[in-house]
Amino acid sequence: QDKDTEMTEFWLISAPGEKTCQQTWEKLHAATTKNNNLSTNSKFNIPDLKVGTLDVLVGLSDELAKLDAFVEGVVKKVAQYMADVLEDSKDKVQENLLANGGGIEKYGLLEQQWQAKSLKLKKSFKNYSSSLDSVPFLFIFKGVNQIDNDLKARASAYNNLKGNLQNLERKNAGSLLTRSLADIVKKEDFVLDSEYLVTLLVIVPKVNYNDWVKQYETLAEMVVPRSSNVLFEDQDSYLCNVTLFRKAVDDFKHKAREYKFLVRDFQYNEEEMKADKEEMNRLSTDKKKQFGPLVRWLKVNFSEAFIAWIHVKALRVFVESVLRYGLPVNFQAMLLQPNKKTMKKLREVLYDLYKHLDSSAAAIIDATMDIPGLNLSQQEYYPYVYYKIDCNLLEFK
Repeated sequence: QDKDTEMTEFWLISAPGEKTCQQTWEKLHAATTKNNNLSTNSKFNIPDLKVGTLDVLVGLSDELAKLDAFVEGVVKKVAQYMADVLEDSKDKVQENLLANGGGIEKYGLLEQQWQAKSLKLKKSFKNYSSSLDSVPFLFIFKGVNQIDNDLKARASAYNNLKGNLQNLERKNAGSLLTRSLADIVKKEDFVLDSEYLVTLLVIVPKVNYNDWVKQYETLAEMVVPRSSNVLFEDQDSYLCNVTLFRKAVDDFKHKAREYKFLVRDFQYNEEEMKADKEEMNRLSTDKKKQFGPLVRWLKVNFSEAFIAWIHVKALRVFVESVLRYGLPVNFQAMLLQPNKKTMKKLREVLYDLYKHLDSSAAAIIDATMDIPGLNLSQQEYYPYVYYKIDCNLLEFK
């Protein structure tokens, strides 16, 4: 699959059964594929659901819209967090975002399988109040809500770990003026345990290094001659040590500043340095340990949330189709994967096929030929039932 067709959008539409639903399907398929490859199509099978009153369906329609938005939000959060966790291997994100073990396009989206076991959808819509207490709604909402809560907890724990590790890493990076010096210096660079003498660490800009060599022994009284060496360098500066009598330290610091030599506050403490290193190793090991299980959890729960999302779309198509086309239930749901380059043409073909379904649509279309659809309450309006499934789930490209 090339990048262009990967993770794309689908149009889930429905139209009333002609003499048979098969005929509706054949007509659409011929119109969108014959001589013009406008879309890849498949039937989208929705089980026969028993219908209660239309009033109830109107209420369900609103509830489903809310549920759809909620579930889509969670699907995107899980996908985005997968991308965050995989850090440097963002190209691996796609292969980890699978639904039911197949690519998103394949997840029964294209041969859509109802998971009746989990959704108890054989139940009648008759008994549903128009609220999230309705059995399938509640089931989907509870499941996806659980994923949402678990994601927050897991992400928070992992991000904490990552943050602490980054802070430690940051301490060991950067310029000599700010970075930790613990991993650079050695015991032998210091005069330790002396009552009178102390070793200081000084950052000397490279451009001033010659001055340092000439001046450091005379910046204060009681500097030990030839006690300075270059211990480390970065792009701009050298890290030098110098040993002097303790009582001359303040004087030395003050004088050094005039020459742009900066004395860093540093106490050589082996215990502390060892503890820092151990902490870093511990965090790094912890992060590695958590990484595998976290990615597995994200994979499994992405699949769960995505499948729930497609079920919500299917329920919406069912409810909307009955409200639009009336009873008895007689419509064909179809899934189209539009060809990116010919979307506008596909809209026109669909409009021609189905404009007879809705007299008001004619007025809308004629008025604004450019956009065959009007944004009524956030949902584009077409003479046929239409829902977009946008599989571009990730913010980065």
